[in-house]
Amino acid sequence: MNAAVPTRTFGSVSVAMITPFHADGSVDVDTAQQLAVDLVDAGCDSLVVNGTTGESSTTHQPEKDAVVRGVVEAVGDRAMVIAGAGSNDTAHAVRIARSAEATGAHGLLVVTPYYNRPSQAGVLTHIRTIADSTGLPVMLYDIPGRTGVAIGDDALDRLAEHPRILAVKDATGDVQHGFERMARTGLEFYSGDDGLNFAWLAHGASGVVSVVGHLAAGAYAEMVAEVDDGDLVAARAVANRARGLVNAIMGGGQGTVMVKEALHLQGRLPSPAVRLPLVRAAENEITALETVLRQEGLL
Repeated sequence: MNAAVPTRTFGSVSVAMITPFHADGSVDVDTAQQLAVDLVDAGCDSLVVNGTTGESSTTHQPEKDAVVRGVVEAVGDRAMVIAGAGSNDTAHAVRIARSAEATGAHGLLVVTPYYNRPSQAGVLTHIRTIADSTGLPVMLYDIPGRTGVAIGDDALDRLAEHPRILAVKDATGDVQHGFERMARTGLEFYSGDDGLNFAWLAHGASGVVSVVGHLAAGAYAEMVAEVDDGDLVAARAVANRARGLVNAIMGGGQGTVMVKEALHLQGRLPSPAVRLPLVRAAENEITALETVLRQEGLL
């Protein structure tokens, strides 16, 4: 193996999976299983379920368990299944984490507690408590634009000492800072912004956790392989080809909504239903998305 290739506890190309719903709003586990298989066949070696894109804030414990169980059953050992274990209530997050472990998850994604804006001491204790509650490896999720609180440098350095905290999904938008933290802590870093996937990989990130990967898993696997081979020109070309799709899915900030609409247009998702407070895309947005999908040869 190329000595320059980073370690990858959580794989290299992960999709932050949607949670499919039937038209009546109930969870569609069968479609989640088929989607998981399709993504792995397309090049994913890791899947995140019950994360933000999976509408974790509006799905409930029996539903989360059913999705984890179903996806693990569908992909087996072909991909790592990472379960979101996020809440701004630490005790609730622990219950989610333990239940994910019991239903077969291979790892946890732990986001900083949102809305209540804890101190850094609170962030540190919250995350440690969740990590201590199971035997699963943990990827932290740093996305202050959504949560209102970042993981500070001192807190991250201390979290990196935990034997099961091994990685960070970074959606801060600050690649330079992440590059410094990666070197200082030894943690694996994963791009949490589709528009920055190439930049993160070129800076030594272990991989990507992608929403656009629902439609471009193969391209991202190609990009990772080219960076591993040191061919940044070829990897940059892949990133350039993906720009239109990234903008169409993520440009309005409603990645969950738009990727469901895209999968529905492709016939891979029977219903693009989302749960309130999310609502379906407007007709003009769907028309614009369809145009991009046709231009990209995805319809």
